[in-house]
Amino acid sequence: MSLLVVSHEAAGQRLDQFLRCELPAHSRVFLQKLIKDRCVLVNGKPGKQGHPVRAGDEVLVEIPPTRPLQAQPEEIPLDILYEDADLIVINKPSGLVAHPAAGNREHTLVNALLHHCRGQLAGIGGVERPGIVHRLDKGTSGCIVVAKTDAAHQSLVTQFKSRAVKKIYRAVCRGKIERPSGRIETIIGRSEHDRKKMSSRVARGRPAITDYRVLKEGNGFTLVELTLHTGRTHQIRVHLAHIGHPIVGDTVYGRSRSSVSGHRSPFSVARPLLHAYKLGFTHPRSGEFMEFEAPLPADMEQIIGNI
Repeated sequence: MSLLVVSHEAAGQRLDQFLRCELPAHSRVFLQKLIKDRCVLVNGKPGKQGHPVRAGDEVLVEIPPTRPLQAQPEEIPLDILYEDADLIVINKPSGLVAHPAAGNREHTLVNALLHHCRGQLAGIGGVERPGIVHRLDKGTSGCIVVAKTDAAHQSLVTQFKSRAVKKIYRAVCRGKIERPSGRIETIIGRSEHDRKKMSSRVARGRPAITDYRVLKEGNGFTLVELTLHTGRTHQIRVHLAHIGHPIVGDTVYGRSRSSVSGHRSPFSVARPLLHAYKLGFTHPRSGEFMEFEAPLPADMEQIIGNI
């Protein structure tokens, strides 16, 4: 069981939204099912999915024992940056979904890992998310760590939640950023106009902090390095759009067009040019701080060559 106390910052959130932020190892669908099954008590009474939580509320969550895995192993090539008995670090390509969900039941990172690890994945993530500690969007490439034991899973989730994990991204955005470095600090919450999007222009949200550093600029584009101090959904995409420099290829938070014209030749961009460049964390067993780096993919290198 997990006992959560609602903070002043989280007050006003729907119960399912509050749980999603506090228990990032579990999907929104899984948490909504827990509420429906009366496994979530608010001040001793069964909670309701849309009920707004209040500061000081005590939320007790009972997570049922893990069921046997439902996702099936698939032989999908993996770019492995590191692996041992406790965890595996992957350079995820763009286009690969992290775990099975509605509309993506097959051909995910989980399916590939079930084949590669042959049953040695943490079960604590649930039947659809074994070993998954954090997420990268389908279109985002780069470093992702997956737990192979329940102890490693719990340790890594705690590190992500306490902001002890080093997360550095690189992105290609539109326009010239005037200041060579800076901090973007807003709140981020579900958009009041489109529930599928996140926004920094909301009445209620959670604090989000991103530091940026310009690496290269020209031809109407900027290569920027970003350090995340919080882990909000779509944080970098929202923050760069917030300062007027949306990520190239981001049709949700940026411009609808996906073609890019450079000095040499125009080419198409099939996804937001965002890459999880570096990931650092404390190893759950040894206590050693480890850092991994994923080289930039070809689509980003191509446009960088035109800057």
